[in-house]
Amino acid sequence: MPTDPARHRRDQATPGGVHGQVLRVDLTAATAHPEPIPAAWWPEVIGGSGLATRLLNQHCPPGTDPLGSDNPLILATSPFAGTAITTAAKLAFATRSPQTGMIGDSLSSSHLAITLKQTGFDALVITGRASKWSVLIVDNGDVRLIPAADLLGLPPDATATALRARLGETFRVAAIGVAGEHGVRYAAIANDGRLAGRTGTGAVMGSKRLKAIAVRGDTLPLVAHPNELARAAEELTTRSLGPATAKYREQGTAANLAVLAARGALPGRGFASTDPAAIAAITADALRVDRQVDRHGCAACAIGCEHHYHLRDGSTARLEFEAQFALGALCGIDDPETVLRASAACDALGLDAISLGGTIAWAMTCRDRGIDLTPHGGPGPVFGDGPALLVLIDDIAHRRGLGDLLAEGSRAAATTVGQGSEACAMHVKGLELPGYDPRKLPTIALGLAVATRGACHNRSSAYDIDLSGALGPDAEIAARVAAAIHAEDQAALMDSLTLCKFLRRCFDDLPTEAAILHHLVTGLPTTPETLLAAGEKINADKHAFNRANGWTRDLDTLPADLAVPHLPAMVDAYHRARGWEAADA
Repeated sequence: MPTDPARHRRDQATPGGVHGQVLRVDLTAATAHPEPIPAAWWPEVIGGSGLATRLLNQHCPPGTDPLGSDNPLILATSPFAGTAITTAAKLAFATRSPQTGMIGDSLSSSHLAITLKQTGFDALVITGRASKWSVLIVDNGDVRLIPAADLLGLPPDATATALRARLGETFRVAAIGVAGEHGVRYAAIANDGRLAGRTGTGAVMGSKRLKAIAVRGDTLPLVAHPNELARAAEELTTRSLGPATAKYREQGTAANLAVLAARGALPGRGFASTDPAAIAAITADALRVDRQVDRHGCAACAIGCEHHYHLRDGSTARLEFEAQFALGALCGIDDPETVLRASAACDALGLDAISLGGTIAWAMTCRDRGIDLTPHGGPGPVFGDGPALLVLIDDIAHRRGLGDLLAEGSRAAATTVGQGSEACAMHVKGLELPGYDPRKLPTIALGLAVATRGACHNRSSAYDIDLSGALGPDAEIAARVAAAIHAEDQAALMDSLTLCKFLRRCFDDLPTEAAILHHLVTGLPTTPETLLAAGEKINADKHAFNRANGWTRDLDTLPADLAVPHLPAMVDAYHRARGWEAADA
């Protein structure tokens, strides 16, 4: 599948920090060719999530089967990737989600982001389906498929190790686990030990019979102002090591469990309880006392928030707040060994921990409420049963017994089971809720209800407003809507610059300082206003994709059991403020 050498030719209007090229791969035809990215796109899409969204709208016809060969799987980098800007080595994935039917987008910190960019391409657009299980190799200008039958069943990290031994240690690899091979609808894509977790991108990759993507390259684009950028990047790195990120550096994201529990905002036992005592043994403080901890950082990151905890058998497990919530508090599990093993299983099998825990908690709630799951493979697990949780995780990844039903996610499983089980499913648009109780956090409640990819805190950092007390419980609807929109647009901007959200507090004024960095990299006349306008446009592009794929206004809501005062009025005001009323009609 050789590509045209013209892929290295730059349009003179192409900004610094990017190649201006996307690689189109058709697995069915076993062909690959480069295409130019219009120079006029870059001020609007920025890169990362914005670029992936624009390409998805371009290459995914409305109504495309999410698990069909025409659904594109898109990987996109940003102008900042490969520079000295800390935390910018992130890769955006986009597709039509097999879990929600809406936009499926995820980000992952990864050396792969830098290496993909070194191939001479800013993005990959992969369509079709390979004739047999394969690995896609992008080696500078050489693109080819190799057989992957011997890799099936391997965890993603073992897959990467085997491929580097075969191809060369300088290759970087994205791979799916058993869950992606079996089409679990919330399967993830793993790279460098990190997961592009939410919305089922791993299931789409599996549907294409792609076990892995391996890339190697040696060409990074020039930046516009290298000397000034080096100074600005060094200053930002220094700030990233200061007090704004100390909590995450010293305790990891697991610190958030106790913080939210103390506020009564941590959901437990299928959103039925918020008892802080129930999670005392699995907090960051408890784990540090009970376990040896190793601290790691993502690619090109100075913060180092990733904490690995030692298990009793001598192995280690990565644990982040959302896995700690979903596989611990949400399922009534307070045994740290079980929670750590469950988190490790997600990484090894390639599963999104939030949707996994949310779906298992749905089954546990069904058991509590007397809803019979026996016709679907078993009576259902019980809250607090750690051994059963671990068995069920493996059954889900392999689609065995009750695991076959739960592999569909809570919304689809509830539709199949009926019996009132729909009320037990804590999701928005088919995506299970994260670890923030919307009944106690009204701004993030709005953010979760309207988020384009479903219940997602990462597409709207509106919980900042609630936890900071910037808006009181009786704040005007207009003020809360404005705050939620600003948080959403800022999140889209950071995901497109591919900056870590934990970096946001290191800026005195994020739009202003990000505009300076963007200008130094690209040479474009960037201003805070143009960046915020780009964030708004990126969210509009995501909403446009959803409208074309069956979105209706009544999907912007929360589960009926989670009553949030004035939510319908807030959602209506949100759509008016966005100017989407005519499009939504």
